Amino acid sequence: MLPEGTTAVREGTFYWMLLAMWFVLAIAAFFALLVKPAPYGRFSESAWGPKLPPRIAWLLMEGPAAVLFSLLFLFGTHKNAVAVAFFAIWNIHYVYRGFIYPCLTRSTRSVPMTIVASAICFQVVNSYLQARWLFALGPEYPLSWLSGACFICGVSLFFVGMAITISSDAILRSLRSPGDNLYHIPHGGLFRWISCPNYFGEILEWSAWAILTWSPAGLAFAVWTAANLVPRAISHHRWYHKTFSDYPVKRKAVIPFVL
Repeated sequence: MLPEGTTAVREGTFYWMLLAMWFVLAIAAFFALLVKPAPYGRFSESAWGPKLPPRIAWLLMEGPAAVLFSLLFLFGTHKNAVAVAFFAIWNIHYVYRGFIYPCLTRSTRSVPMTIVASAICFQVVNSYLQARWLFALGPEYPLSWLSGACFICGVSLFFVGMAITISSDAILRSLRSPGDNLYHIPHGGLFRWISCPNYFGEILEWSAWAILTWSPAGLAFAVWTAANLVPRAISHHRWYHKTFSDYPVKRKAVIPFVL
């Protein structure tokens, strides 16, 4: 038994240290991905070792977020209606991304196991940061939070972003018949203005999550999402212009009329 006053790293101290490191890693990832895109999809490289089929890879990369977040909710101490709302909003996204999207994808491009492993690590840390703040370490949200401006605006923006993501995924799937592994120029929806509306939708979702939770963990996730997807969208945009001579010149990469 530790005597009173003995210094020990409590979870709260560990949490804040991890969160600070998470912000630093997001900034580092942003600049690294601007230089070299992650090697999956159209940027896949054989040098990254063994690969997994895309459906299994997406399940392993995204599924843990739903599972771990749910477990931390069950073992948390904050379980009022606001906590339930956060739980539902998170899992609406991750049930789609982790379990429905892998069944729908028509991609045949395998994903390196190193990318899968890094994604699993990300989901474990990020889910911990989000869930522990919302359900245990942060202040418990009052029921009035559900009628406040942050929650209402955040939820509205979240579902706009998710609708953009799902509809853009559907447009990309429609470009390929089963077994087709070629890339084509997408049209329709927000593809009229940007090359990667699916990424734009996810950036909106997790920016909205930061607003509706108004939490440091939510802000960290929004920063990470932008740090990961903005460089990838820029890489996709450049790839489209390099690959297709008739690619629409007025399209931006990821933010309509801006970037």
